[in-house]
Amino acid sequence: MVSLLDDDGAISEPFEKCLKQIFAKYCTPTLASPLSGDLPSDAYLDSTGLDAWASDTNGEPFSEDTKEEILEFMDVTAEGNLTFKGFLQVYQLQTENEEEESWSDLSKHGYDRSLNLIRKD
Repeated sequence: MVSLLDDDGAISEPFEKCLKQIFAKYCTPTLASPLSGDLPSDAYLDSTGLDAWASDTNGEPFSEDTKEEILEFMDVTAEGNLTFKGFLQVYQLQTENEEEESWSDLSKHGYDRSLNLIRKD
């Protein structure tokens, strides 16, 4: 099984690649090819993108309290939208505390335990 965190406890490169592809499906600006893994440096998740990602991952959008917490403690744009760095911070914390939850999220987005994309939505 591939490791989600590297020896230093940071997000591993293979995991980051998957997260980039997931983020790309929901970010602004909309990308023509989200699976390319090429994110513009100014990409972010606005409220609509955050809700869509949460719904696809958890079956429902985040509560307002959860959204506020994410946007308060994670990296955001000046307008308060979640950046890719902030998205990585969310998964860093989740994986450190509940790695199985991160694996579950990856599975919902079509990745197997080797971090291969087996289902494209």
